[in-house]
Amino acid sequence: MLRTSDLDYPLPDSAIATAPAPAREDARLLVVGAEAGMVRHLRVPDLTALLSPGDVLVRNRTRVVPARFVGTRPETGAKAEGLFLRELGPARWAAMIKTRRVGEGVRIALTSRTGEVSAVRLTLVRRLDEPGAWEVHVEDPCGRSVRSLLDELGRTPLPPYILAARRRSGLEVSDDVDRARYQTEFAAGEAASVAAPTAGLHLTPTIEAALAARGVRVADVELQVGTGTFRTVETEFVEQHDMHEERCLVPVETAREVDAAIARGSRVVCVGTTSARTLEAAAVQSATPGEWFSTRLLITPGYRFRVTGALLTNFHLPRSTLMALVAAMLPGGAPQLRTFYEQALSHGYRFYSYGDAMLVLP
Repeated sequence: MLRTSDLDYPLPDSAIATAPAPAREDARLLVVGAEAGMVRHLRVPDLTALLSPGDVLVRNRTRVVPARFVGTRPETGAKAEGLFLRELGPARWAAMIKTRRVGEGVRIALTSRTGEVSAVRLTLVRRLDEPGAWEVHVEDPCGRSVRSLLDELGRTPLPPYILAARRRSGLEVSDDVDRARYQTEFAAGEAASVAAPTAGLHLTPTIEAALAARGVRVADVELQVGTGTFRTVETEFVEQHDMHEERCLVPVETAREVDAAIARGSRVVCVGTTSARTLEAAAVQSATPGEWFSTRLLITPGYRFRVTGALLTNFHLPRSTLMALVAAMLPGGAPQLRTFYEQALSHGYRFYSYGDAMLVLP
């Protein structure tokens, strides 16, 4: 079993990427492998030369919605904020709510992105099983869809650690910038995610055109990223963690591409832990291609990867299940991963969602 403390590492505030790089292709790329001492410091566009003709690059095409909202309590004027999680039914949401003295019957008037009070009201109905989550009733005089409401009133659901780092440094970034950059350029999914598949943020049409010219195929899966991705592991051993559930889809055409790559001995290169988790869960659970399914698959060192042959990923939070998955791809497990993270820090790599990337070639 993996001790959670083995996934801990010190990270100075200066290493947290609080804003995106000027261009997606500006990100650095730490290339690591199973062989001792295999570490190279490259750039994301170098990915093209590192993959081989016949390899299949698998992306998570999920779409990030502007799920974060702010408002005021009409009765008291107190501030409130929240995070849309999913639609429960007509005029009913599941949402995280943060305000003073939260309780049933509390009403929140949503404010626009410019700070003006709108006519939309939320009323807290009951607590849900997920910590901090409520069922809320939505009153909108215009009867707009969830997507229209969030597009107009929602903010980009940046991870809490980026927002906190911005506050500490006094940095202000326009929500227009975040909306554009905290979204992959290939997002086209049916479901709504409240976090980005961050490794995919580095990919551009230029890079994908170069990959195609080299004979690398690109295919998509979809995993609806929820708030569980931000949860740190609190148990002594990672395997004791109550893994969050997420919905996944492997399209029929992607399943065919992946099967063909494995049959010819080519690599399936997953863009991000969400793509890897989707493919591995589909294999473990014998999911039917083209049909949505749910998974609580937790991948830790010792896991035998059925599909994933290489992984493009960002640098993750300490004590996270995402780190555990990356560690599972290395023969040296968590200690080897921490060594790579130490090298990344010593070379000035930027960490977390807006940060640089790492390519694991087992």
